[in-house]
Amino acid sequence: MKLTEVIERLGLVVCTHSERSDIEVTGGYAGDLLSDVIANSKAGNVWVTIQVHPNIAAVAVLKDLAAIILANGRQPQSETLQKAKEEGVTLTTSALPCFELVGRLYEMGISRVG
Repeated sequence: MKLTEVIERLGLVVCTHSERSDIEVTGGYAGDLLSDVIANSKAGNVWVTIQVHPNIAAVAVLKDLAAIILANGRQPQSETLQKAKEEGVTLTTSALPCFELVGRLYEMGISRVG
C-alpha cells in the first residue's frame, strides 16, 4: 500500500511532506524508545510514536522509514518540523491513540513484516 493511501485512509494530518510520498509501505512499528526503533524497525515502515523532539527525524532517516505518525494528538516541536523538512521525512499527526492507530494499520494489511 502506498503511503498516500495510508495517510488518506487514517485521516492523518501531514505536517511535512517527503518527495517519496508515493513510497510503498513495507510494514509498521510502534514505539517510543528510540534505541528500540533503531534496533527493530525496517526500511519502508511507518512509525507510530508519541515522541515529538527532533531526534525522531534522525531515526526516520537512519532507518529509511516511510513516515512518522504522531499519536494522541501530539504536535511536533518547531525544531522537529524544521529537521523533518530538511531531511525529507514525512511527518504526520493523528488524534487517535497509539493502540487504535496500530489496530487500524493492521486492519489495512500493514503488519510488522518488513
